[in-house]
Amino acid sequence: MEGGNSPNLQLQQLPLATAAVSVQPHTDSFSYKENLIGALLAIFGHLVISIALNLQKYSHIRLAGSKDPRAYFKTKTWWCGLFLLVLGELGVFSSYAFAPLSLIVPLSAVSVIASAIIGIIFIKEKWKPKDFLSCGLAIIGTYLLITFGPNSHEKMTGENITRHLVSWPFLLYMLLEIIVFCLLLYFYKEKNANYIVVILLLVALLGSMTVVTVKAVAGMIVVSIQGNLQLDYPIFYIMLVCMIATAVFQATFLAQASQLYDSSQIASIGYILSTTIAITAGATFYLDFTGEDVLHICMFALGCLIAFLGVFLITRNRKKSVPFEPYISMDAMPGMQNVHDKGIAVQPDLKASFSYGALENNDNMPEIYTPATLPIVQEQHGSRGVSAPPYRVLEHSKKE
Repeated sequence: MEGGNSPNLQLQQLPLATAAVSVQPHTDSFSYKENLIGALLAIFGHLVISIALNLQKYSHIRLAGSKDPRAYFKTKTWWCGLFLLVLGELGVFSSYAFAPLSLIVPLSAVSVIASAIIGIIFIKEKWKPKDFLSCGLAIIGTYLLITFGPNSHEKMTGENITRHLVSWPFLLYMLLEIIVFCLLLYFYKEKNANYIVVILLLVALLGSMTVVTVKAVAGMIVVSIQGNLQLDYPIFYIMLVCMIATAVFQATFLAQASQLYDSSQIASIGYILSTTIAITAGATFYLDFTGEDVLHICMFALGCLIAFLGVFLITRNRKKSVPFEPYISMDAMPGMQNVHDKGIAVQPDLKASFSYGALENNDNMPEIYTPATLPIVQEQHGSRGVSAPPYRVLEHSKKE
């Protein structure tokens, strides 16, 4: 009986093994399809955002060069740009639900490339041949990112997100990030270390938490739309609150950086720092690179470096435009500190005297350095021989 049953058992095991082998390629193809959908949504979103920002910039330039008394928010061009901006942000938001976080974050280089190309076509910005080389490097880096990006996929359910949130690697990463953030915030607020790297590191640390929560919220919404409701989990609302809070504080620090530094410097340095820290957060929280071979990881890192170099070279030679002002504002007065000169006065302070410009107060200088005075010659007037000065002599003393 045993010998008769063994061939049947072997025949029953063969279809199971064949089915297991056949399911694996289907899963891989489906995961690559999700990667492609997420990457296309991110590229579309960043492209639309670039068009929207340039439309709003064109609206401001057109109003500044005309005698139109309307405000910018009363023009159709500006509202069209705002609509496209919201549409692009929705595209980027939904892309996190399909592709890994480490793949979506570096694709923000598309926004820099598109802004540069649109600026040439519509706003007639001048470009040099080396700028086209910079764009080519950024495009090559983006292609490598999409081709060799991580291929880990996991349904964003409440149980999975909670399990990742309390995992030891992410808790240690969060502890380290909180310590670094508090130290940077102390030096920025108390020691006045308003360097661009310090401010953008604060932005990048907050941004890493923003993208982690964005992927969780977007993924749970997509899973709920597919039929498995996830909106009744408390972790969804915790992630939603964290997403809004970190985005608001991130925008606050970005606004402070834009008042002190050029937008091209903020774009290049911010992209490099934010992308690096966000990829680290995604690899720690969502385990994006688990199961990836060394070749794919190295090629992905090479794509990031090439994209970093391309974005840096694109924004390097772009000078900040100085708008024409037909009046003199108070912050442009000589000797007044403003955000344009980074706190350095054009001329020395008054130092409690009436000195101006390069003239210093000479009240405390010894007599040897005081200027010589001409003697007063009194002439005789009148017929009686009484000498009297024709004017009143004022005595000058150095007493304070």
